[in-house]
Amino acid sequence: MKNILVTGGAGYIGSHACKVLRENGYTPVAFDNLATGWQDAVRFGPFEHGDLCDRDRLDQVFERYHPHAVMHFAALSQVGESVEKPGLYWRNNVLGSLNLIEAAVAADCRKLVFSSTCATYGDQDGVVLDEDSSQYPANSYGSSKRAIEEMLRDFEAAHGLRSVTFRYFNVAGADPEAEVGEFHRPETHLIPLILDVIEGKRADLTIFGTDYDTPDGTCIRDYVHVMDLVDAHVLGLKWLEDGNPSRVFNLGTGHGFSVREVVDEVRRVTNKAIACKEGPRRDGDCAKLVSGSDRAIRELGWRPDRSSLERMVADAWKWHQKGGYSS
Repeated sequence: MKNILVTGGAGYIGSHACKVLRENGYTPVAFDNLATGWQDAVRFGPFEHGDLCDRDRLDQVFERYHPHAVMHFAALSQVGESVEKPGLYWRNNVLGSLNLIEAAVAADCRKLVFSSTCATYGDQDGVVLDEDSSQYPANSYGSSKRAIEEMLRDFEAAHGLRSVTFRYFNVAGADPEAEVGEFHRPETHLIPLILDVIEGKRADLTIFGTDYDTPDGTCIRDYVHVMDLVDAHVLGLKWLEDGNPSRVFNLGTGHGFSVREVVDEVRRVTNKAIACKEGPRRDGDCAKLVSGSDRAIRELGWRPDRSSLERMVADAWKWHQKGGYSS
């Protein structure tokens, strides 16, 4: 089987990608420093502990496995932290990616699927974003991802490295078989935060802002099931294997759910009470952010069939009841 180097393979999205790669006949090699990932999440192929900022370690891994392609998920991704510590994000995300890209080219591995973000578009409120929307990142997380996209274009021109880049907003849900799932410490994502309230791990959920220009006054965001998301990444890999050119794709459903709608759905699916309190708006939060996916549907044949709110909540709840990872 062909080896695929999966950076961030012990993390939330990366671990799900490893599972789907294995199901599609590849051997995923998870490369992770375990800063935010979990060794227990590595279940579908070899594990290599290492940091993208360590070029020698990367060269060793490329030499050992001779990967057919790279799936690049590893990154710091907390927006608030990126505002407070921009140097950390430029060093980790950009310099780490530069090391990875140079190591791949040196090893003659010239296919790369990149996990980017719609944060590269910045705060463009109330519009459906597509791949041609202007990019105005509002923080160093979005800026670092945009810089990597530009880096990939330069390395394609100079070295023939072809890439598929995916930009997406909110990822939710879990592996329906509950082998892997979403587990962050500290937790910052809405659905697992609500589930923590249900299980008594936190007293209540704070809803930040209830006076937005939306039907119920709370923010609306586009959510994609993690399994739909990683299916797209495998389709992106096959796009490159078929000899197609580098391409950028948005991944979303084109519509969103408000915070209150998510809370209500979790309450309905779990049949549990959820204590909520209202808080002020957070700086930088837009009323509505959604991402169109017409290009991915048309060119890749991607279908976000699992991305109903009910399915995302139900799969997340099934995983959540297992209690996460221990290491």
